[in-house]
Amino acid sequence: MRMSSGSGWRRGALALAAGALPALSFPAPSLWWWAYAALVPWLLLLRTAGGGRRAAVEGWLGGTGFLLATHHWLAPSLHAFLVVVAALMGLLWAPWGWLVRRLLAGAPAPGRVAAAAVLVPSAWLVIELVRSWEYLGGPWALLGASQWQVPPALRLASLGGVWLVTVWVVAANTALAALVAMPGARRAAAAAAAVCVLFPAAAWAWAPLPRPSGTARVAVVQPGVVDGAGARFDAGERLTGALAGREVDLVVWGESSVGYDLEGRPDLRERLAALSARVGAPLLVNVDARRSDGPGIFKSSVLVGPRGPTGERYDKMRLVPFGEYVPARSLLGWATAVGEAAEEDRGRGDAPVVMDTGPVRTGPVVCFESAFPDTGRALVRDGADLLVAQSATSTFQDSWAPSQHASLAALRAAESGRPMVHATLTGVSAAYGPRGEPVGGRLGTGLSGSAVHEVPLASGATVYVRFGD
Repeated sequence: MRMSSGSGWRRGALALAAGALPALSFPAPSLWWWAYAALVPWLLLLRTAGGGRRAAVEGWLGGTGFLLATHHWLAPSLHAFLVVVAALMGLLWAPWGWLVRRLLAGAPAPGRVAAAAVLVPSAWLVIELVRSWEYLGGPWALLGASQWQVPPALRLASLGGVWLVTVWVVAANTALAALVAMPGARRAAAAAAAVCVLFPAAAWAWAPLPRPSGTARVAVVQPGVVDGAGARFDAGERLTGALAGREVDLVVWGESSVGYDLEGRPDLRERLAALSARVGAPLLVNVDARRSDGPGIFKSSVLVGPRGPTGERYDKMRLVPFGEYVPARSLLGWATAVGEAAEEDRGRGDAPVVMDTGPVRTGPVVCFESAFPDTGRALVRDGADLLVAQSATSTFQDSWAPSQHASLAALRAAESGRPMVHATLTGVSAAYGPRGEPVGGRLGTGLSGSAVHEVPLASGATVYVRFGD
């Protein structure tokens, strides 16, 4: 069947828009229920494509729309380069579009519906695994991450990580699309839908739960929007001092909360040590500065006690492409002229670190790293009782990014069976228990203050921690 150029343009625009629809299920809109039908318009469009090549084009356009919608908040920094990156990464969905048409078009048959219910989610999962490679942008806006506040989905995450949640969500969409478009195979489609309903119920009954093992009082310090490294340090110092007498076990500052190398600033080391002594707890700060003992700028989680830095330090390993380094700078260095790409690459750490912070062993990650499912797993296998993310999203303060970022901590907690605290400079700061459940209130964007969370601790290993991806 030949398709007119006008029809082709219209279908292309529809594919771009249909691919963008799932973005509404992520924070800030956070319409989590929408995720189970958000792919249906795109699936139905692909099913009616005039041929396999056309379906691949519409898969590519829909993937581009998905990435643009879920990453739109990067536009002020990347400008037109965001469209280029989204279009290149959107090519990953071209084979998926071809596969959808191959399985859902034509004469309805129960076997074809069953194959679609397995292969369409599996192919989407392959796309997410490929694009989650840190050098291709990392695992932001994985479809399963939209279910961060849904307890059955979090239980699935404890079994197979966010990846298993993604498979479940795409399978539900596929079954619904088959119910709508394939009346001759509705029994098979209804059976697939029933499996999608029963699967999380079975996981809820079978998945092992974290075993309670006490609590820890963790304070989060959020200075708010403060210009200048000195003023930001002063604000953090003032807010931390106000925690004296509140019997906290650990105080966490956000990413880049210290803008000076502590080795070269004994005055700051002394002020932090005095704060720790005053509050009666160690401080986990984050240093974003050029090292005095060698070249390069590092972002480092540094533990400070009453006698100063304890010597335990974690250097950020996974850097934000273009934000903290430019991939293949010799070829793509021009990006610094059209956006806010890094003028100088940050240094990288080489291993995760679990720190002895008194009553608990703490595993820190820095900002972007909390998006990676394997971060919490690796730290728990190394003995972490508590996961901490130190973050700063002030560049994207009025966008969906802060809420999206904070929600990832719930998934990492559920996957690892350990609580996670997400501490930021300007919000959103939050804490989650070992099942991914929220603990205490959140510090929203623009707020300046502190919060003390009574964080439930847990022991035992989730299935995901034991077996990984």
